[in-house]
Amino acid sequence: MDPAGNLRNDIEAALRRPNLTAWQRTFLADIYARLERSGGQARLSDKQWRKISEILGRPNNVIALPSRPIVRDTSRRQPWKLYRPRFGRVGRRLKWRSRNLVIGFLFIAAVAITQQVFEFGQGQSQSAPATARTSLNHEFTVTDGDTVHVVGEAAGTRLVGFNTPEKFSPQCEYERQLGELASARLRELVAGGSTQLTKVACACAAGTEGTIKCNHGRSCGTLLVDGKDVGSILISEGLAVPFVCGTMNCPPTPRPWCRG
Repeated sequence: MDPAGNLRNDIEAALRRPNLTAWQRTFLADIYARLERSGGQARLSDKQWRKISEILGRPNNVIALPSRPIVRDTSRRQPWKLYRPRFGRVGRRLKWRSRNLVIGFLFIAAVAITQQVFEFGQGQSQSAPATARTSLNHEFTVTDGDTVHVVGEAAGTRLVGFNTPEKFSPQCEYERQLGELASARLRELVAGGSTQLTKVACACAAGTEGTIKCNHGRSCGTLLVDGKDVGSILISEGLAVPFVCGTMNCPPTPRPWCRG
């Protein structure tokens, strides 16, 4: 900035000139003071150099300065950055593709896990067995001879493969009495053995299961007591009749108890 003090000497000579304006004199005095404080190393802007050249009357308003080497401070750089290999555009492209592949794999894994959890939940709610042993009878209750109600569910579960007499809407008094006996017998079976309630698909049109159009909104299931189907037991005791449905529909419900 101030090679060998030449600039300070020139400013000092200029300050002795009587023709300087007050602004020029103040400007040069400020630059001179800055050079004195910094030992000639003060940094001046291009605009300041132009003004100095103009006031001092230098040729072409240019002051030649020695070139300064550019020194980069690497003391603050982290060691891993100092030795990090540089791969250029190809390396950056590979890094970008690798990152996208990792993100893609993570997304696919998350979707797969979510789907498995969802399918597992569906399987648990539709086809997994709901068991009730003697000490766990509170898991489901008996509604009538062919219907139970799982605790926590809104609708009951219709047991498939057989039909028992109605005790709530009988066609005759005899049917009501048999319906009461069938309900009592089912409660006795549940209380006296190891039971297993398994949900199965209802014989309904696709998309209607769980609605009022399919089995009055009830789910369907089979109930085993000590490994034996309760329907077969009730049929053998004259408290039920076979009632086998197809894949998507059922025949008329058999109710032979009030005939003749």
